[in-house]
Amino acid sequence: MHELGLCDAIVAAALKRAGDRRVRAVRVRVTGHPVDPAVIEQGFRLAAEGTLAADAEVDLVQDQAEVRCRTCGETGRADGALGLTTCMTCGGLDVEVTGEEEAFLESITVDQTEGQGEPAGAGG
Repeated sequence: MHELGLCDAIVAAALKRAGDRRVRAVRVRVTGHPVDPAVIEQGFRLAAEGTLAADAEVDLVQDQAEVRCRTCGETGRADGALGLTTCMTCGGLDVEVTGEEEAFLESITVDQTEGQGEPAGAGG
């Protein structure tokens, strides 16, 4: 998953859902691939610059990847990036991701006509 491409897609999805309302916050869920929150934050800022999503807060939720060691057969959830390459049980280096990798826009908060933010439905 390329983080900058992901950020472009998040901004596009948020703007589409918001219509002509200012986006105040987005909640993004990433599963199966560790991402650096600072990179996502910066990428979002760049992608949102000059749009109604500029200055929106980013809430990043990361779910751990499901992995299986081909050496010892152990399965579980990867503990960060190291867990995607090294088995935490036997130290083997033959680890595969068995779960899906996905990212989606879970929710957005937008300005209403009264000027108050309120969650808009989930989207992706």
